[in-house]
Amino acid sequence: MAIPPEVFLLPPRSDATLQQQIHQIVAEAIVSGRCAAGEKMPSSRKLADHLGVSRITVTLAYTELVANEYLVSRDRSGYFVADTAPKRPDFADDTVTGQGGVDWNSKLTRRVEYRNDILRPPNWTDYKYPFIYGQSDPDLFDHRNWRNCALRAVGRRDFDALTHDHYQNDDPMLVEFILRYILPRRGIRAHPDEILITMGGQNALWMIAQLLLSEGQRAIVENPCFPGLRRIFDQMRYVGTSIDVDSEGLPPDLVPASADVVFTTPSHHCPTNVTMPLERRLALLERAMRDDFIIVEDDYEFEISFLNSPSPALKSLDQTGSVIYLGSFSKSIFPGLRLGYVVAAKPFIQEMRKLRMVVLRHPPSHIQRTTAYFLSLGHYDSQISRMARTYSKRRAIMENCIREFGLTPDGREMFGGSSFWLKAPPGVDTTQLALDLRRHSVLIEPGNAFYANRSPDTSHYRLAYSSINANLIRDGMVLVAEGLDAAQQAA
Repeated sequence: MAIPPEVFLLPPRSDATLQQQIHQIVAEAIVSGRCAAGEKMPSSRKLADHLGVSRITVTLAYTELVANEYLVSRDRSGYFVADTAPKRPDFADDTVTGQGGVDWNSKLTRRVEYRNDILRPPNWTDYKYPFIYGQSDPDLFDHRNWRNCALRAVGRRDFDALTHDHYQNDDPMLVEFILRYILPRRGIRAHPDEILITMGGQNALWMIAQLLLSEGQRAIVENPCFPGLRRIFDQMRYVGTSIDVDSEGLPPDLVPASADVVFTTPSHHCPTNVTMPLERRLALLERAMRDDFIIVEDDYEFEISFLNSPSPALKSLDQTGSVIYLGSFSKSIFPGLRLGYVVAAKPFIQEMRKLRMVVLRHPPSHIQRTTAYFLSLGHYDSQISRMARTYSKRRAIMENCIREFGLTPDGREMFGGSSFWLKAPPGVDTTQLALDLRRHSVLIEPGNAFYANRSPDTSHYRLAYSSINANLIRDGMVLVAEGLDAAQQAA
């Protein structure tokens, strides 16, 4: 595909001839790297029309650029950026220095604290055995119908919904579908003024923390837990109280009476995947009512519960309005969608709307409307069914491999999700193990990022099956088992 002519603009004031100006702007684009070697230049006719000059002027400029080795001419194909074109020198350090420099270390009043993240390379798709969590399998996604929904969302009929600034409001079609079809599956009933669309779960957790936590407030988090929540606390200069989970999730009797907010993942605990039983859910709600604290329920992956029927959401059992419920489409549609929702009492949602408007007003309208069509036309349900069938198959293969190769689950009963939480043999550092396995094109996720700093853990790791083909699971698990054996012998 040719470089678009719009890349090139004549200088507003110049004493040079038009031919010289065209030569200058093309040469500058090549030297600066905006036009790369091998790329095709716009045709002389298109560039002339764009710049408002005669075609012969462009042709003469191109001819001179060929002579100066910026371009090459290919018979019947046009002009291309030459491999021999000059390039701007790549200086080792182009940091601004001298009197005009800015000391950003002194200017930044609130830096983002570094916390060990989940070890995952950005080019994870280049690895043959990616046992990583939360990424989409392109073979499972309904590309055709998503594209059709996107085209429908940008059509003339939806022009107002697409282009208007809706200020604090969300797409009514998306809100209506969530209220009528998504929430009832979790036993939740709500009104439109009790729901807010968010830019995913992380965005929702950030807004909730901003509104509920301040100096003197006490927040309870699970240990281990979702690393993104800890990063939010770090940025707020806030320290939460971590409570270790057991085989049934967060123990309600360990929550102190002084708690103000409790963050929990009862349907699929992150990262162990254990499900909190009904009795414990009721006990947690009773504690919230007695001690007057708020529960933040992150109900991620509730759709991926193909071994047992999903347990009722905490929010569905809530009689006092003390539960703030978070849902997301990141795992069920695709993570790059960055779309989720919060269900809570009307006064809290009103405050969330005000805070959201300060930052981003509302999620992009065309994304909301595309998702609304995808859900309402039945494509979402079809995708969930397809994912459940495929994940069930992959899970069975991985379970067999875990037993066959003597790998060690963490001793917790799991009913769904898209990953396994395992424990390495004594002495094995799973962070180093993950780095060693990369040499064999295997990706695993070490568990240290999920734990509080007060209790570092290098013995756990997560193996997910959402991103790996079923035919590759066994070979990858063989490499994981061999890696564990080698690490244990070296320990």
